[in-house]
Amino acid sequence: MKVVVVGAGIAGLCTAAGLASTGARVTVVERAPEVRGGGAGLSIFANGIRALDSLGLRSVIGEAPVPTPPASGTRTPDGRWLSRFDPASLTDMRVVRRADLHAALLGAVAGVADIRTGSGVEEIAPGNSVVRLADGTEIDGCDLIVGADGLRSRVRGAIVADPGVRRCGYAAWRAVTSSPVAVDAAGETTGRGARFGIAPLADGHVYWFASVSDAGDGAEGGLDEVRQRFSGWHRPIGELLDATDPATVGYLPIEELASPLPTFVGAGGPCGSVLVGDAAHAMTPNLGQGANQAMEDAATLVALLRRSGHSGLDDALRAYDRLRRPRTQRIARQASMIGRVGQMRAAPAVWARDLALRMTPDAVLNAQMRRVQQWQPPEV
Repeated sequence: MKVVVVGAGIAGLCTAAGLASTGARVTVVERAPEVRGGGAGLSIFANGIRALDSLGLRSVIGEAPVPTPPASGTRTPDGRWLSRFDPASLTDMRVVRRADLHAALLGAVAGVADIRTGSGVEEIAPGNSVVRLADGTEIDGCDLIVGADGLRSRVRGAIVADPGVRRCGYAAWRAVTSSPVAVDAAGETTGRGARFGIAPLADGHVYWFASVSDAGDGAEGGLDEVRQRFSGWHRPIGELLDATDPATVGYLPIEELASPLPTFVGAGGPCGSVLVGDAAHAMTPNLGQGANQAMEDAATLVALLRRSGHSGLDDALRAYDRLRRPRTQRIARQASMIGRVGQMRAAPAVWARDLALRMTPDAVLNAQMRRVQQWQPPEV
């Protein structure tokens, strides 16, 4: 099987490595002049780890256990607890640097797939089995085209009417501290139109994010603005900001697909096409599931193709759509709702939100977290 994977992010590299392991001839096309990861930290939950296991990529996240703080959950800016998570629901989680994960995945793919950089996709023609690149070259004879090219996917429009993207009304700064910082609790702190998240890494450094209700116009102001906006919030937020190199702080408006897609696949004809990761279901980061769902996508697609073989490509793609679309779109809806509630700005709404969190039994919130992580790859 000849496969073209468009995009060399986490979704694309996981898919490429998995398909190459089945014997497929895989070409990865990346618009950027070099393949490198961006961003700060990333939480890989139990479902993501199972997906990596299925793909034979478990080693990319290492074996170092995540330090488990004495407490984890949701707090108010003055440090009072609104809800707490059961530590048992987080024991399989790994918090990693996104760049480290990306580099490890690239290393796994480099020896088994052809990686072409510096030329984006100009045209996708599944019906003619052709991918035309911006530099004028063509890759023909494709059996499968995988759209792993993110939120603003070019492949998506070749498969389905593209709904476009929308801003969610808030933006976020993200970084990993430059030195280890001792933290006695992890999770998220919610205020009026602002949230701050804390996730320790295995080496003692800490991944943090800070989100604010904002137009997302790019006037982010950097680390100094984060200090100003979160001044007076509980410890160790101030210490985390002091331990961060301003040059490493990233800022992005939070966006998602404007509406769910009616299908993730274009089956039939000489060449199949399929969407994975953000190209299929770009979601807000409020459940920490974006990359985990991309890993699930890759593991599901690879398992189905391993089962069906080349001759059963259409059936495998239809099964992929049937398995992946309901789950990812449900999680995307949940994440979007959590973001809207978390970013509330009006004082009465914030009071009601915090009261609801205090009144909700922790067991209910823990069950919701476990439910999101309850996933297994298809059996082959």
